[in-house]
Amino acid sequence: MFTGIVTSMGTVREKIMRTNQDVQFVIAVPSTLDLSKIDIGASIACSGCCLTVISKISDAFVVDVSAETLSKTNLASWNIRTRINLETSLKMGDELGGHIVTGHVDGLATLSSITPENGSHRLVFEVPVAFQNMIAPKGSITLNGVSLTVNGVNGNQFGVNIIPHTWNVTNLGAMNIGDQCHFEIDILARYVARHLGKAA
Repeated sequence: MFTGIVTSMGTVREKIMRTNQDVQFVIAVPSTLDLSKIDIGASIACSGCCLTVISKISDAFVVDVSAETLSKTNLASWNIRTRINLETSLKMGDELGGHIVTGHVDGLATLSSITPENGSHRLVFEVPVAFQNMIAPKGSITLNGVSLTVNGVNGNQFGVNIIPHTWNVTNLGAMNIGDQCHFEIDILARYVARHLGKAA
């Protein structure tokens, strides 16, 4: 489990294609992320996608990504120097600064517009129609692993405001119109939608 509060930014150092269509990534991390405290087998949210650390190499960790995960995410487009939002898994007693995030990506949201607003940036995204009933104004959503508050909803489009800090320390600030990012619906909305028979 995670909170959607990105703790550091990693960079893809190596991308290794496997013969079974799986991919292995070597992700370099800054000194602020102490890899000695992360066990082999631990989970790390990589731009919102929960991945398992299979080994560590000095200032980097290695993850395997299956063909199934590649089909549901944009990880196939990651290349050397791609910047990755990182969050280590939540521990009992940790501050829940964002909202409950599972790291199970629901799909890809497409950036429709970017509008500067008093130092912040208002971003409007579009998601598949099947998810529109699970996104509510003032509700929570995770984009590339970042916990955000939904400011407004119009059909299958919704807007969020990105404050300068988040703009600068996550990869959301590098997005362009038409780019896609991982989204994860708030877990409470997911179960309510299931109960009402409206789950995607």
